[in-house]
Amino acid sequence: MSVEITKIKAEIYDYQEVLESSLAYFKGDELAATTWINKYCLKDKTGNYKEKSPDEMHLRMAEEFGRIEKNYIPTDKVSDNLSTYGKARKPLTTEKIYDLFKDFKYVIPQGSVMFGLGNKEVIASLSNCIVVPSVVDSYGGVCYTDQQLAQLFKRRCGVGVDLSELRPKDALVSNAAGTTTGAVSFMDRFSNTTREVAQNGRRGALMLTMDVAHPDIEDFITIKQDLTKITGANISIRLSDAFMNAVVNNTKFTLQWPIESSEPKYTKEIDANELWEKIITCAHNSAEPGLIFWDRQHHYSTSSVYPEFKNSSTNPCSEIAMQGGDSCRLIAVNLFSFVEDPYTKKAKFNYKKFYEVVYESQRLMDDLVDLELEAADKILAKIEADPEPDHIKRTEREIWELLSETGKKGRRTGLGFTALADAIAALGIKFDTDEALSVVDAIMKKKFVAEFDSSIDMAINRGQFEVFNRNIEDTSEFVQMMSNEFPDLYDRMMQNGRRNISISTVAPTGSLSMLAQVSSGIEPVYMLSYVRRRKVNTNDENSKVDFVDELGDAFEEFTVYHKKFETWMNTTGKTQVKESPYAGATAPEIDWNKRVEMQALVQKYTTHSISSTINLASDVTVDKVGDIYIESWKQGLKGITVYRDGSRSGILVSTDEKSKEKKEGYQEETIVAKRPDRIEAEIIRFHNESEKWLAVIGLIDGKPYEIFTGKMKDAFNLPQWVEKGWVIKNRDEQDEARYDFQYIDSDGYKTTIEGLSRSFNKEFWNYAKLLSGVLRHGMPMPYVVDLIQNLNLYDDHINTWKNGVARALKRFIPKDAILKDKKCSECGDPEGLVFEEGCLKCKSCGMSKCG
Repeated sequence: MSVEITKIKAEIYDYQEVLESSLAYFKGDELAATTWINKYCLKDKTGNYKEKSPDEMHLRMAEEFGRIEKNYIPTDKVSDNLSTYGKARKPLTTEKIYDLFKDFKYVIPQGSVMFGLGNKEVIASLSNCIVVPSVVDSYGGVCYTDQQLAQLFKRRCGVGVDLSELRPKDALVSNAAGTTTGAVSFMDRFSNTTREVAQNGRRGALMLTMDVAHPDIEDFITIKQDLTKITGANISIRLSDAFMNAVVNNTKFTLQWPIESSEPKYTKEIDANELWEKIITCAHNSAEPGLIFWDRQHHYSTSSVYPEFKNSSTNPCSEIAMQGGDSCRLIAVNLFSFVEDPYTKKAKFNYKKFYEVVYESQRLMDDLVDLELEAADKILAKIEADPEPDHIKRTEREIWELLSETGKKGRRTGLGFTALADAIAALGIKFDTDEALSVVDAIMKKKFVAEFDSSIDMAINRGQFEVFNRNIEDTSEFVQMMSNEFPDLYDRMMQNGRRNISISTVAPTGSLSMLAQVSSGIEPVYMLSYVRRRKVNTNDENSKVDFVDELGDAFEEFTVYHKKFETWMNTTGKTQVKESPYAGATAPEIDWNKRVEMQALVQKYTTHSISSTINLASDVTVDKVGDIYIESWKQGLKGITVYRDGSRSGILVSTDEKSKEKKEGYQEETIVAKRPDRIEAEIIRFHNESEKWLAVIGLIDGKPYEIFTGKMKDAFNLPQWVEKGWVIKNRDEQDEARYDFQYIDSDGYKTTIEGLSRSFNKEFWNYAKLLSGVLRHGMPMPYVVDLIQNLNLYDDHINTWKNGVARALKRFIPKDAILKDKKCSECGDPEGLVFEEGCLKCKSCGMSKCG
């Protein structure tokens, strides 16, 4: 039943009012409430709040969509060619649209829409994704692209750009330089622009792609192995079938430039497997570069087969591939809400309701194209009114004119979904099973039919997209699938056309899923419960401090459950994970083969691509990462991210160390001077489970040179006040090396403890020797800590010891080091970041790099 909609008087609220109202709306979920307030609540130009809860945001959006729907009612007429539902449906009113949005229950427009639609306080794009034309091969071309990026980022757009048209390094150029520094050399420029331009605290998002055939591809692949470089962009390789076949068949592959030229100026034959090994090793190390199966992106597409819409690059999260100069807007459908009697034996999926909501959502997607074209007109009017000279405004004007023109021609949409994992669990099914695949196939098939029925019906009443061509359509492998498996739908589309050149996707829904309190997109639930940290002020006498990090910041900790797992507990009265449908089905647990199979199934019915991540244990091998990517290619995926736990964490690089990096060449081994017989040492104490341990860290020039650790017992149990001393190398009667510890006691006498090794078991002693060798050969301390933290040892007790050693050494990291750990840059939680849907997000504050 529709709620009567009344105009809400514009008021100004203070933060406490908005917080209290939002907490009530989200039933006490502070993360959801603060995420909405910070990202999407309407504010005026001075930061005053103009909405009290998401209800007002949903009304704001519904009124805008309803206004567009009214434009089409006079021309909507019943035709014999309409779908069965299309003939019977009633007009989509503002009230009905509001009901679809309310409580994030059925339809959730993506972030740019929630923020910008009906927001008269800003002039911003409603598009989540934009691809600009490939960089023209000249220095002027590089500068022009850089200007385009800056102008788009300030309008809240995520952007992709391809570098493949830039000539390789050392190629001749006709300017004073003589030769070019190559495509990769310009990545820093684009990355810095992305970081520089912010919109309401939201940083720009950038994807840089390069074709695997480009002669500079190896430099491109390896550039982000130092995670302090190109920090403002994601990078992905466009992998061709020719290259993948060369890998599988262990044959040669030719790099060339220009990439698609029949008479290239530069060629180089390489061993495909050697390049593949570099690719998967880098992906194993840092989850970058991403891998895009480019031929699949082109051929299994309803848009790229059109010459003027041929894919050039992708958006920052890789789910939308487009030609340069196009954009896409995103809406998600909440799958959980179509499960009736969830988590009970009577649970079932309401396919009829689902079809109707998807059909209407596709209409909303097309309405959103009109709303974005209005936004583009406002941006162009703003550009014209700006006081800058025309030659300054030219680039911004040209890119928005191009986006507007292309939007009218193709009317591209991106209808996706969220909460797949929760919907499957609500039906009582484990995520990575054949039963789940069967249900997902039925759901995706229904979604596919509903959105194409809607787009075809709109072509009848509103007009088909401008360049629809039946001959070109038949070259699409996606359309060929329709012809074979959905012949009636195919025939109706060929007779009437469709409204939108491309229709569907699966985009990241991190923030949206927090608001809807469901699992994200296509992903399995990441964790069923976790500790969330909130930074506290230790000067507040009421503050509760549960954790203090190595920098001295204090945090309160509290356990949070995945919301729909809470629903399962409340519904069944059970509390044990093993009894739930989520058991063994979280992101780190599921069978990756089934995960790939699931994505391939969803891809079959999706015109764009899918943003998703396979999470793997930290000890997974490089070869296994390669196997997953090859299987993904064989199964017809357009791309996927493989993330090894810890692969983007713990990389800490001192600003001093960065300045000392060699520019080129192989790093010579470090020659270590002979160890002095006596060196200074510091004592650090820590707990290993219930046992008290200490570390003795030998220092030369104030830097760790060796480390000894053991239990604080017997002769090794130093007085609590001892913090410094010396490690002395001696020899016993058998001329075996022995390390003793000496300190000054409270009376000023030297006290010596002989044989530091006697408190070590063999395992600990071997690890200590290994770490001491690493320290002596000059590995930068940030990387030593990272090495220790990523050791995957066989015994829980040893793993706990490992964590103590890492903590002991962290204090020697320079204070000006740049932390690239799991620490969230927004809330400071030192372990807040997780990697999901191909992007980083924070479990404590909701910060997300991708929408």
